Parts: sequence; structure tokens; C-alpha cells
Amino acid sequence: MIYIDGDKGSHPVSDRPGTTLSPQSFVMHETPRPLPVVTFEDGAGQALTLASFKGTTVLLNIWATWCVPCREEMPTLDALQAKLGGPGFEVVPLSVDRAGPEVVRKFYAEIGIRNLGLYIDASMRASFDLAAVGLPTTLLIDGEGRELGRLVGPAEWDAPEMIDFLKTHQTSN
Repeated sequence: MIYIDGDKGSHPVSDRPGTTLSPQSFVMHETPRPLPVVTFEDGAGQALTLASFKGTTVLLNIWATWCVPCREEMPTLDALQAKLGGPGFEVVPLSVDRAGPEVVRKFYAEIGIRNLGLYIDASMRASFDLAAVGLPTTLLIDGEGRELGRLVGPAEWDAPEMIDFLKTHQTSN
């Protein structure tokens, strides 16, 4: 694994020469890792899995409306989706709110989320299956559905260095 120090004043480091460096404590795996099948729903109640996004790089953000750091980073995820979202990249904010999609819709409306889809796993099973040790946890998933790396905790997703980093992993379609 490659550990990157997220302190603003420090410089990213890697355990391998020539490795793409990542910002803000993103932990990248040396080789992509297979992921278990996780099921969730979109805002219309349609059942989905990560395979639904095959061929697209996915930034899967596991979050909840009651999680303060999650709430604070959501506008930066919305801005990231506006900037990079398209056929080769998708931000998938997966809410684990047990109250269901209505609480997420209300939160999106309150803070002006315009670019993100609504995805929900009220059972919270996906967070367990993906070994999310805390909220928010964000996984970078390649077009084949494998985990490239993850970041536990909040991040500034629309920061220039983060956008540049994510562009290097964007699937070209």
C-alpha cells in the first residue's frame, strides 16, 4: 500500500518509485482489488450494483446525512461531479441513512446539490461488505469494478490536486 500524508505542509511520499502520487491521505493499492457484490438503490427505487457502472471510473462515497464531516464534504463532491462527471467518471454518493431516500432528497435540496445522483443503502450492508471503517469512506473504483484505493474521512474533492489525481484514473470512453 501507498500512504500519503494529508497534512497541507507535507509532501506526498510513496513506497515505490514512479508511482502516481495521491493527495489528502488517499491510500492506493499496488494492484487493483476485487470488490464484493453490493446492492443498493437509486432515488427511484431501482436496484443497482457496482457492476451497473462497468466501464466507468467510480468514486464511491459512503456517507450519511447525520455524519457532520459527510455533510461538509458533499458540496465538494457535487462540484467534482460537475467538473469530471460523464461517460468516463461518476461520483456515486451512497447514503447509508436508515430513514431512506426522502431524508437525502431533503438534505440535497437544503444545501443545493445539483449534480449528484441519489443512491441509498438503508440496510447499511454495503458499508460492512466494503469494510468501511468509518464515515465518510470513499473508494476509487476502476472501469472493471476493482478498488484502486480508498480514503477514510472527509476530503476537499474539488481541490485542484484532487481533480488532477482523479483525472489520471478516469476511464477513457
